[in-house]
Amino acid sequence: MSDSKAFSLLDVRIQKWIWQAGWSELRDAQERAVASILAGDQDVIIAAATAAGKTEAAFLPILTRMLQEQALGCVLYISPLKALINDQWDRLEGLCESLEIPVIPWHGDISGSKKKRFLKVPRGILLITPESLEALLMNHGHGLAGIFAGLRYMVIDELHAFLGTERGKQLQSLMHRVEFALKRPVPRIGLSATLGDMGLAATYLRSNAAGNPLEMDIIVSKDGGQELQVQVKGYVKLPPHLSEQEILAKQKTGQEVMLEETLSPAMLRVADHIYTNLRGQNNLIFPNSRAQVELYSDLLRRQSERNKVPNEFWPHHGSLSKEIRSEAETALKQKERPASAVATTTLELGIDIGAVKTIAQIGPAPSVASLRQRLGRSGRRKGDPAILRCYCVESELDPQSAISDLLHEGLIQLVAQIRLLVQSWYEPPVVHGLHLSTLIQQLLSAIAQYGGLTAVMAWQLLCDSGPFKGLSQSNFVHLLKALGEREVLTQDNSGLLLHGSLGEKLISHYSFYAAFTSEEEFRLVTEGKALGSLPISRPLELNSYLIFAGRRWRVIQVDPAAKVIEVVPDKGGKPPEFDGLGSKVHDRVREEMRQILLEHTLLPYIDQQAGELLNEARQSFQQMQLDREVVIQAGGHVRLFPWKGDWVMDTLQLALSLKGLKVVNEGLCLLIRETSVDQISDLLFDMTQGTFPSESELTEVVLNKQEAKWDWLLPDPLLGENYTSHNLDIPATKRYLQELIDQGVFATYQ
Repeated sequence: MSDSKAFSLLDVRIQKWIWQAGWSELRDAQERAVASILAGDQDVIIAAATAAGKTEAAFLPILTRMLQEQALGCVLYISPLKALINDQWDRLEGLCESLEIPVIPWHGDISGSKKKRFLKVPRGILLITPESLEALLMNHGHGLAGIFAGLRYMVIDELHAFLGTERGKQLQSLMHRVEFALKRPVPRIGLSATLGDMGLAATYLRSNAAGNPLEMDIIVSKDGGQELQVQVKGYVKLPPHLSEQEILAKQKTGQEVMLEETLSPAMLRVADHIYTNLRGQNNLIFPNSRAQVELYSDLLRRQSERNKVPNEFWPHHGSLSKEIRSEAETALKQKERPASAVATTTLELGIDIGAVKTIAQIGPAPSVASLRQRLGRSGRRKGDPAILRCYCVESELDPQSAISDLLHEGLIQLVAQIRLLVQSWYEPPVVHGLHLSTLIQQLLSAIAQYGGLTAVMAWQLLCDSGPFKGLSQSNFVHLLKALGEREVLTQDNSGLLLHGSLGEKLISHYSFYAAFTSEEEFRLVTEGKALGSLPISRPLELNSYLIFAGRRWRVIQVDPAAKVIEVVPDKGGKPPEFDGLGSKVHDRVREEMRQILLEHTLLPYIDQQAGELLNEARQSFQQMQLDREVVIQAGGHVRLFPWKGDWVMDTLQLALSLKGLKVVNEGLCLLIRETSVDQISDLLFDMTQGTFPSESELTEVVLNKQEAKWDWLLPDPLLGENYTSHNLDIPATKRYLQELIDQGVFATYQ
């Protein structure tokens, strides 16, 4: 390493450890990060692929700086997962033990005695989750300046996992509150494998960018060039071996109904291909729901039993117990026997599960960034390619096929994601949004930390200098009054804000420290009969529509507190195979989908069946004249194809509904019932001339505005404003309508 400037800057004991570890060179991110972090006077973001050495890129210079100082200080390493903390503890302990620098994991499974030792002598590297840091601030608020007097850095691992979330806003606030108590900035170091827009990521890392006391160094690793092998297999969904009537008949006579008899042969073929091609090595298999995780892991287990071989396939999702998830993680880590996990997003983050040969994706991924994160698990050994196997099950077309099926939306979305992945495009981080639910939590937490705050102090701490700058001072006062009326807050004679009777109950519960709740699902009920449950992230109105259990349903009532949706059957025709209820789709993905449908070229990485499905979709696209039309007549209805992301689509849906129209968001398009192209074109044109609904008008009709943990405490006007900030985009929708005018689209309908 004689030509490495960074290596020469490291402490000699760390240089020795590097030589003993057998490193021949520093990785690109490590080489470039040393000087910036050693200086200790700037924030740093390190973006590099999984297994590119981001942890060492941060901690080799951090440990060097700690060793250079006379009194050993401390470092906060903040992780989204306890399992990551345990991994990093194992990873850092060997090096740090030789340097006599303590490494202290701090979460619910760690003994109180270890935590007390750190509080008594706060030195070394503290590995902690946001929830545990929240508890530390609340319970040791008056001593915080002393505990963190020697704080040198705050390291945020898996930075992308926090962006745009309530938990991410909580973390922003916690970091700010630590610095507020210390009365000085502390360098923040963000580590991530997937960041779509580095500028937005930097804005998140230190949200008060206008008054940023530190410079920001953004390091995007040049290490790359890894070979990517992709295969997309297509399947046509045909009816199961037994019909519903035949299943009921067998059950009535006491005959056993096999799982395989109740599923489409396409799903069985997917499971068979995974079993045949992935067995014997470590892999990750990603279906798009917990139910599908259970289904495919069961099919794969049953196939192992039929073949009388040990099972190698393990389920892993958030609803499973910690013990069952640990079984899957342990199976992947041990080297004696191959193992594959069938998982949701729970295995996207950097838990150490060892080398993975293949990533199998069933249907489109939640996002391009998610696909990139998953793929980072494969091909981690030098010289090994990253392998992505994709499976798309599409409906067989008939005269009643839904538009989503005619255009094979799931397949086209997946192909678009792959193309954007190859172009190194990922969704930019979502850093807007008021996050008023988390503001309520942080307000209650800060009152506990300081033993009371005046309204002015609370405003200065959380909004004026803190991460909740999007809320006006008048709305902050409105929020305080609403919380006072609910007895969440009270005010003493001196003007101090204190916890009210309800506030005391809230902060006393163990769940208070988390700013988020586990994904809650709405229960669907029809005529008193439960249909099942599903997550809902799209706006619901009276008479809006859902697809569930292979049928269309019309919403007639929503109870947001009880999470219950009452529905009745809708006569809207055959429902599509792809329901589009997953993560929100970005504008860029939908634009790429349209481009794929416009083309005529074959794609080398898709099999014959997927190629035939792609050709079917392109033929439907041409037959509907979608290469040149935006608004098309469909019988007595109209379809509007903006080819925009879900923020614009949802805004347009609500705007048109407010005009008295019956609108169904079908993902790729809006179906507007019982109208004509001329009427819709006139209406859209009028909207560009100043008649677009206001924010409050749009949210007035939304029945499921309560999304985050503390939203139920928000007064209605703020609840609507908060919902809009996260889910709608009025300016982008207005720009889209203006684009239609500029392109002369409306003139063709006059």
